[in-house]
Amino acid sequence: MPDVGEGLTEAEILKWYVQPGDTVTDGQVVCEVETAKAAVELPIPFDGVVHELRFAEGTTVDVGQVIISVAVGADGAAEAVAVAAAPVAEAPVVAEAPAEAEEPAAPARQPVLVGYGVSQGSTKRRPRKAGSPAAVTGQPAQAGFAAAAPAATPAPAGAALAPAPAAVLNGAGTVSGERPLAKPPVRKLAKDLGIDLALVVPTGEGGIVTREDVHAAAAAAAAPAVPASRNGTAAAAQAPAQAPAPAQVAAEAAAPVPAGARETRIPVKGVRKVTAQAMVGSAFTAPHVTEFITFDVTRTMKLVQELKQDPDLAGLRINPLLLIAKAVLVAIRRNPDVNASWDEAAQEIVLKHYVNLGIAAATPRGLIVPNIKDAHAKTLPELSQALSDLVVTARDGKTSPADMQGGTLTITNVGVFGVDTGTPILNPGESAILAVGAIKLQPWVHKGKVKPRQVTTLALSFDHRLIDGELGSKFLADIAAVLEHPKRLITWS
Repeated sequence: MPDVGEGLTEAEILKWYVQPGDTVTDGQVVCEVETAKAAVELPIPFDGVVHELRFAEGTTVDVGQVIISVAVGADGAAEAVAVAAAPVAEAPVVAEAPAEAEEPAAPARQPVLVGYGVSQGSTKRRPRKAGSPAAVTGQPAQAGFAAAAPAATPAPAGAALAPAPAAVLNGAGTVSGERPLAKPPVRKLAKDLGIDLALVVPTGEGGIVTREDVHAAAAAAAAPAVPASRNGTAAAAQAPAQAPAPAQVAAEAAAPVPAGARETRIPVKGVRKVTAQAMVGSAFTAPHVTEFITFDVTRTMKLVQELKQDPDLAGLRINPLLLIAKAVLVAIRRNPDVNASWDEAAQEIVLKHYVNLGIAAATPRGLIVPNIKDAHAKTLPELSQALSDLVVTARDGKTSPADMQGGTLTITNVGVFGVDTGTPILNPGESAILAVGAIKLQPWVHKGKVKPRQVTTLALSFDHRLIDGELGSKFLADIAAVLEHPKRLITWS
């Protein structure tokens, strides 16, 4: 199990994509694991044949334990023994095949996030042609992956790869004999949707098949496994309608509820476990204060409809959440002291001159809060694109740990569930969180007369160590003022 970084020490194996005897190539995704932060796919740093899977799906494994061994040739016997005998408390020591005498030793590099560890050998990439060598002698190992002696007679060099892929269509629509080029997450998406990459027309730079290409092929087949359409409602940051992840479906199918059962126990782990710990820590560390404001957003809703018709914004996702996020950024500009954090060790308030805007997202694996980096510097179209990317990534379960680190302030949209408002708990390390309630047609006094107007309620929870009542009230009032009269997006910017 590679070093997952971010202070995490374990990960759960969600799904194996290979079995003993399968041929694997350098960079091929072999399993999906879930840390306390996110689900990530792990690529294998070897060419060879899977020798053994050390842990079953659903097992939580400590960093440094060997989870899979791969036979890379006859010289791998000693390496497999050395790895198997390594203590599990430390990263296993994996011997490398002897290198050429004249080659200098490469400088040591540190492993990074789970699934993206680095190897300690040459930086030259393996050729992508189907006729490239099937195995590279002396290939370095990555923590968590062991090179093992083959269980049977090694296959000839030319037969080590998987069966030759079918011909693909290039951008010009002609047939090419090259192996389709695609990143591991795109390959997994194609596999989940039942799409043959060999039949997908690539549009990415250098002939790479992109996620959009796969979705287009699925739409053309009229049988997409995952809906690719996006609505324009305020539900921009939640995905309750999305089908559960394959691992989740498998887990549920494997553990049916017995007839007459009165209780079901669900292990608390992964994202849900870290969320629970963070919420408890936040509730009993930061003194929470929540304020509410109810106001008329009819003008903002009209502006949303106008922006949807604007040709300059064609193809972008325009919804109330986009303008709410922009209003929050304008209010932070007018009240910069709300954008801060509390340093307990140094007993200092750290003012942030940037805004990493968090958006709470409901996913099949639980609630996560990825954030838009440097949201304060983005234009409206850029902010719209960032929100869309955040939603799609969260829905697909591919939000990385880095995307959830360094947030300064969060928006949670409870209105998509028909809820008027709530008292949200701060995301740890942040100064405030804004809950957006449902936007409903209600009787409202407008220009001296009672008329039906679009009305909503905002709730702002903030850390009273950082934000006092006056500052919190001004900040919340400014957000409401912008949404009540959206022309202030221009006059106050």
